[in-house]
Formats: sequence, C-alpha cells, structure tokens
Amino acid sequence: MERIEAVGGARNSARRPHAQIAGDDLLSAIEALLDPAVLVASLWVIALVYENELPPAYLILAVIVFSITFPGTSRLQFSVRRVITDVIFTWTWIAGLLLLTGVATRYIREFDEAAILTWLWAAPAAQIGAHFLLRVGAPWVLALQGPPQRAVIVGMNDQGLALAGRIADARYTRMQILGFFDDRARDRLTGAGEHALLGRLADLPRYARENRVQLIYLSLPMASQPRILSVLSDLKDTTASIYFVPDMFVTDLIQGRSGQVYGMPVISVCETPFRGANGFIKRLSDLVLATMILILTLPVMLLIALAIKLDSRGPVIFKQRRYGLDGEEIHVYKFRSMSVTEDGAQIIQVSRNDARVTRVGAFLRRTSLDELPQFLNVLQGRMSIVGPRPHAVAHNEMYRKLITGYMLRHKVRPGITGWAQVNGFRGETRELEKMKARVDYDLDYLRNWSLALDLRIIIKTVLVVFRDQGAY
Repeated sequence: MERIEAVGGARNSARRPHAQIAGDDLLSAIEALLDPAVLVASLWVIALVYENELPPAYLILAVIVFSITFPGTSRLQFSVRRVITDVIFTWTWIAGLLLLTGVATRYIREFDEAAILTWLWAAPAAQIGAHFLLRVGAPWVLALQGPPQRAVIVGMNDQGLALAGRIADARYTRMQILGFFDDRARDRLTGAGEHALLGRLADLPRYARENRVQLIYLSLPMASQPRILSVLSDLKDTTASIYFVPDMFVTDLIQGRSGQVYGMPVISVCETPFRGANGFIKRLSDLVLATMILILTLPVMLLIALAIKLDSRGPVIFKQRRYGLDGEEIHVYKFRSMSVTEDGAQIIQVSRNDARVTRVGAFLRRTSLDELPQFLNVLQGRMSIVGPRPHAVAHNEMYRKLITGYMLRHKVRPGITGWAQVNGFRGETRELEKMKARVDYDLDYLRNWSLALDLRIIIKTVLVVFRDQGAY
C-alpha cells in the first residue's frame, strides 16, 4: 500500500506547476498574493473613483481576476527589464480574455467605459510598482524569518557546482551552503578548491543531525541508484528537506514535486506541504480557529482550572517537552490530569485504570478537554490545530530508532488532533505495530494535505471524542 500511495503522490505532483523551492516561506507567500491583490485593489480604487461605490459587477470581476491570477508569479530573481516585459505580456492575455468574455456575454455594459480603460493601463503599472517595492522590502522580510537555512549538496559534480553557484548569485535568499559531500578523493574533485568538502556520504546523516541541516540536495548520477537509496534510508532519521538534482524517479515521495532552485531543476523527495501560499493558508486558518475556540471555551477552561485545584495538589497547567517543527524542542501546555508531572528521560504511557490519573483528570482525558491549553501553543506558532500528535521527547528518542521514517512527521508543526487520531489511533500505543500505523497515517497526511482535509479531521475529532474509548 505504501508503494501505491507514493506513486500516486508522484503522479499527482506532475499536475502541479513548477515552483521556486528555496525555503523562503513568507516571501513566497507574499509573491503568491502580490499580483492578485494588486489587480483587485487597483480595480476597486478605480471603481470608487468613477462610480463612487463598489457595484456588484466590480466585485464579481474581482473574484474572477483573483481566481485567474492566484498564485502570482515569482519575479524577485528577474532583471528589471524582464519584470516589466513579463508583467505586460501576462496582463495582455488576461485582459484580452476578460474583454473577449465581457463582449461575448455583453456583461461589459455593466462597467463604466472610462473606468475599464483606466484599469487596463493602471493595473500593470501597479503590478510593476508593487514588484519593485517588494524588492526593497525583501531583505527585511527575509530577516524576519530568522537565520539562514543550512544546506548541503551531495555530489561535487557539474550539476552540484552549478547549483551552488546559482544560490550564491541569488539576490534574495535565506539559504547558506555549508559545503559538499562526496565519496571521491579530493584530488578528483574539480571544485574542491572553491568549496568545503564536509565528508563522505556515510558522514552525511550524522552531520545533518548535529548541525541542524535543513536542506539537502542530491546531485548524484542515475547510475548511483543503490547509493541514493542507501543515503535516503539513512536520512530518514533527520528532519531535512531532500531534493534531487536533476530529475529522476523515486518510489517514496513526501509531497514530491518538481521545481526550480534559481533556475536549476530539482525534484523534492521529502518536503513539507506548507511552502509558500499553502503555509500562509495553513497558518491563517490556525490563527482564526484557535482564537475563536479560545474565546468560546474560556468559561469552560476557568471551571476546569478550579476543578483541578480542588481535586488534587499541583499546578493547573502542565508543561511537557515535545519535538516540534524540524525536530526543535518545544513546551506543550495541557491541563494537569495526573498526580505527577513527568518529563524525564523515561516516561510511562498512561494505561487503563492508571493510578496516576486523578478523578478530574480521568474525565478530562476521556473528553480531550485536557488539550484545550494547546490552542495557546497554536497562537504562539509552536503547534497547529491539525497535524501529527507530538510525543514526549523520551518516546521520540525511542521510536526514531525503531521505526524507519519516524522523524519525517516533524516536517510540519505538531497538531492538537491528527489524521491518525480520527482513524482509531488515539490514546495508548503499547505495541510497536500500533505506533508504526500511527506514523503511516501521519506521513499520509503530509502527502495529501489540503484545507478541506484539515476541516474534515476537525469535524471527525469532535465525533470521535464523544464515542471513542481509546483515551484514558
């Protein structure tokens, strides 16, 4: 089944447009929204000037324009001349299509002629101006996202050296190339004098873990398939995003898709689904839903806090270390449901009739009300509402050694609920096979994420909580 799902994922990825795969999430999201937002804003401003209001016809046209142009084109790496010509060319066929449709349907009569004529030249002018303003603000946006992303290239060959050169010459990037890995002797490598040789392929997994490498580019010939498979297997104990340079077929893709890194074609092998516009949509939905839920449940949370205090000694809120996005350690909040607050090197999972669970805690765990404080983690950006459930650090360190690909679930923020939990894997997972099944569902979520899937999981979670007896 795993092979079939992976091939299906590869097949689906072929329908997606090529994208810039460089890890600049916020900048990519802004670029995706820039053209649609500017075109709609310019239309509305002109409508207000000529019509003194926003008639329904303009609102409908705005929806159509946004649908046609979203996501916008990434033009940060273009020359000034190419930005101008590309915007004008793209706008010409969009405007031509809209005018042809308007004339054919006679819907164009609903618009002021002077307003439409003004919009035809003002819209591309506003686009060009917006792209140049983005160039001015791009360094600030990149700095806002934190330190550079650490990357390594496997294979000091022509493709690998070309990729390193493209990244070095890129105008706006958060990527830092730490060096290369190659099994050949230094005297056989043409670029060894210009770039750091960090070690052999066998050294890569350990180096990636110890140095928090976030991006790995495999520039190996297709004839090296056994070596590639061996490297991929070893790297499953890391959280690095992995790409092939150039194209080649693999059978186990996590959000596999083709794309470009500053003009060089690559294929992602293991990637988070929350890049660019998807990341923006995911984060926005988390913020909106978490805020609404916290407001609605505030009286309930206050009553729970009072009940915990009256029932047993100890803090109301229990903080436990978990692994979050990219395997970084975070603190997850929960209402205390036990008489102990374990967070050490060894943690025993809660079992049926566990003496550590308090009277109030038993009710909280059965109804999942003990998870309510985690919506604060969502607002902090440490968690998501839907995603792989975070396990205690002690459990992570144990299972990452027993389950191949376990750490891939940390390519996204952990969730309050997840695909595994609504498919029968909620609560204790005493047998290794149950944990393997939970991880399989987590990876399936990464391959097939959509906003609709998130909403489906949220609805199913509510239903599961009231009828499931797996949590105690």
